[in-house]
Order: sequence, then structure tokens, then C-alpha cells
Amino acid sequence: MENGVRKENNPPSSSFSLQQQPPATNPSPLRKIIMVASIAAGVQFGWALQLSLLTPYVQLLGIPHTWAAFIWLCGPISGMLVQPTVGYYSDRCTSRFGRRRPFIAAGAGFVAISVFLIGYAADIGHLSGDSLTKTAKPRAIAVFVVGFWILDVANNMLQGPCRAFLADLSGTDHKKTRTANAFYSFFMAVGNVLGFASGSYTHLYRIFPFSRTKACDVYCANLKSCFFISIALLLTLTILALSYVREKPWSPEGSSGDGGNGEEKEEEGGEAKESTPAPFFGEIVAALKNLQRPMRILLLVTCLNWVAWFPFLLFDTDWMGREVYGGDSSRNADQLKMFDRGVRAGALGLLLNSVVLGFTSLGVEVLARGVGGVKRLWGIVNFILAICLAMTILITKVAQSNRRYTTVNGGTHLLPPPSGVKAGALALFAVMGIPQAITYSIPFALASIFSNTSGAGQGLSLGVLNLSIVIPQMVVSVAAGPWDALFGGGNLPAFVVGAIAAAASGILAFTMLPSPPPDIPSNKRAATSSTAAFH
Repeated sequence: MENGVRKENNPPSSSFSLQQQPPATNPSPLRKIIMVASIAAGVQFGWALQLSLLTPYVQLLGIPHTWAAFIWLCGPISGMLVQPTVGYYSDRCTSRFGRRRPFIAAGAGFVAISVFLIGYAADIGHLSGDSLTKTAKPRAIAVFVVGFWILDVANNMLQGPCRAFLADLSGTDHKKTRTANAFYSFFMAVGNVLGFASGSYTHLYRIFPFSRTKACDVYCANLKSCFFISIALLLTLTILALSYVREKPWSPEGSSGDGGNGEEKEEEGGEAKESTPAPFFGEIVAALKNLQRPMRILLLVTCLNWVAWFPFLLFDTDWMGREVYGGDSSRNADQLKMFDRGVRAGALGLLLNSVVLGFTSLGVEVLARGVGGVKRLWGIVNFILAICLAMTILITKVAQSNRRYTTVNGGTHLLPPPSGVKAGALALFAVMGIPQAITYSIPFALASIFSNTSGAGQGLSLGVLNLSIVIPQMVVSVAAGPWDALFGGGNLPAFVVGAIAAAASGILAFTMLPSPPPDIPSNKRAATSSTAAFH
């Protein structure tokens, strides 16, 4: 690779997915990019409900706190398998509806099915023989796990092609690529706000009175009602976006590095070069084996970044309920009530986090210019993340030292933490929206830009990037429970590991991550597209 142009004498093994790169196109209008990015609001609405309500929900179904993390293991596993697979086949999809749109539509449909299973897990379990008097409800847990697996598979089927579609619409315009991912991050924040607001409202089930049943209490009915709204939002946004933004059908004959003219390139000897698609697993191995240095460093920084993020994303509301509010979902009614109050306060914190996330997403370009580039911006916010995770220790210790009780009718009852402790915890949630906005946009934009520079297919490249996200999630999911139990339970040990990983990610972003190529002016980009074979 030299000056962004692929040499024609490169060996086939080094151009593992060049035949999947689409012909050069001018960037699409911003309104189309925004329309596709808006699907993220529907996707993230469901994720917000998972992050704020599902960990307490699985404990109410009878799964102990130590094992709750293993339920979340299905997400990383499905992401490790599904996103590269979907990315590979979406790069090659020859459907008359386009390359990405069929996968986005199928993913939205499966999300609707999975959410129904999760919401009605307790009811289906009860109808199948679960006892209402026993803590553990094995049949409900089985239905929940199946629904959760389908949900994660569907979300990965949906998000990967969405990101790749945005990269396709942005073409080789690096600024528009960053803007597209920033809008995707913004709409993720919109979905978060809607999801966390729904999760913090305790009477939502009254809109759907049929949601409350013998097996499904008020908490469960609220979750079920939130999922009804989530399905409606996702399907509406998906239908609108896919109806408005069309894709041209892709043909392998017209995209084998031909510069967009549909003609096969000729070798020096004058013979047409044949491109034989490699088998899927061979292509993945080749993709990993032949990664350029910028992509390898990006994967490493992203991996450490998600080792930092995932413990907090998994246990943030649980931390509010247990460590900050002093409640416990498996103890007496008084502690259970305080745990629920803490979870709702955590949902409010996530709502504030999402507001900051949304505003920061819209200002990513300005922030990057202010600090001297996207790699510096990513490094700075990783240090902010490390400080925030370390601050959870201070907030927890202050909350524990100020634990208050009251006596009513001869019984001792736990009181909420002081207002200063609650304010500090909520401020922590809000500040973490800044690094979260960068995490949701910059790595994906860099992957698309590096992919364009090397001539790789967007779907497969973003699928490979997803490996650096799901592998640390798998590690955290498996190790978080035993690691926390080793230090007496609670969530702080995993948060400490996250703080260390965030600091390491920041150091690597500053010292090793290459800066992306400079933006090409539009007049030069038009001239370049006629000569650059990888387009």
C-alpha cells in the first residue's frame, strides 16, 4: 500500500477482501446518512433496557448475583460469531434490495421476536410449571436465556450492517465518515434517553394493564411495557430508513478493483485477473493475518477500552442499588426496597449519562480539532474514564460511612444515602457520557477510514473490529463474578480493573495509535477515485 493506492502486483493473500470493496461513489447527502443512523435509536432503546433493568430482572427470576454475569456472556459470544459472519456475507450480498438492507430488516424482525420472549419469560415459565412460591424459576430462566441469545444475535445482525451502510454512504470522504459515526452515536444517546427514562418510570405498566399477571409483578410488567415501546420504535425507524434510503444491487463482476467502471483490470501480460472468493473462515484468518499496523493498534486500544467499559455497563445500576444505597435483592423486604430505589436512581444516572453522550456526539469534530486530532481526543477521554471508575471507590466508601437507619414501630429500617452521595454518584454517571460518546464513534470511524485506505470490505473490517469488543466482554463476563467474590463480593474489584485498563488504553492511544490520513478536498477526491484501484 503506497499513498493510499493499491499496487497491482500485490500478492493475492495480502488483499484478502479487495473484491468486496464497492466501486467509487460520491458521498450521499447528509439527510440519508442521518436517516440510516437513526436506526441506532431503536436498537439502543432495547440495549438501555438491558443495561438498566435486566440484571436486577434475572436476579428476580432466581439467578444469584455472582452468576448474573454469565447470562451476559451470550452477547459477546454471539457478537464474535455473528458480526464477522454478517459482515462477510453483506460484503458479498447480491440481493436486488442491496447489500446491507436485507440484513438490517432481518435483524429488526428477530429483535421483535426475542423481546417478546424476554418480556413474557415469567409468564411462560409459570404456564410451564414454575412455582410462584420458589425463588428459582428454572423454566422462566430458560425462556429468558433463549430470548436473550436471540436478541444479541439480532442486534449484532442489525448493528454491523448499519455501520457498514453508513461507511458505504460516506464513500471516501473521511470527514463524512466521522460525521456519520458521530450521528450514529448521537442516536444511540437518544435511544438511551428513551430507554432509561422508561426504566425509571415505575407506572408505565398502566398503559398496558394486561402486562401485569400472577407470574409478572409490577417490576416485571414495567419491563414488559418498555419492551412493547422498544419494538414499535425500532420497527418504525427501520421501515422508514430502509424505504427512504435505497441501495444499488451489488455485482462481484463490477467491483473487483476496477475503479468503478465495471470492467476487469488487466494484468501486465494483458490477461484478465480472476478473483475467486475465499471460503468464509479462510477469509477471516487472512483478514487477521494480514492486518496493517494501524488496524492492529486500533484493535488493541479498542480491546483495552472495552475491558474498562464493560464492568460498569454491566453492573452500573447494581452498583447504585448495592454499594451506594446499601440494598440487596436477595435479603429482606426492607433491603429489597432500597435496592429497587437504587436501581431506579441508577436509571436516572444513565439518563443523565445519555444526555451528555448525545451533546458530546454532536461536538466530536469540534473537540477533535481542539485537542489536535481524533487519536489525542480518544487518549484524553480514556484517562477521564479511568478517573471516573476509580471514583466509584470513593463514592462507595463515603456512602458506607454515612449509612443511616431509622426505627419505626420497633423495627430498624435502612434510609437512602445523603443527598451529597447521591449527587456525586449521578454526576459520575453524567461525566462518563463524554468518553462514552468517543467510544461509540471514533473507533468505528477509524476502522472505516483504515478500511478505505487498505481496500478492505467495510462489513468484514467492522466485523473484525467487533472482535476486539466482544472478546474483552467475554473475559469480563466470565471473570467478573468470581473476581468480585474473591474480594468479598460487590462490584468494586471489577471497576478497579476497568480503571487500570482505561489508563493503559489512553497511553496506547497517545503513543502507538497512528493518526488517520488527512481529509482529501472534494476536487482532489474526484480525481483520486479514477486512479485508486481499491475503490
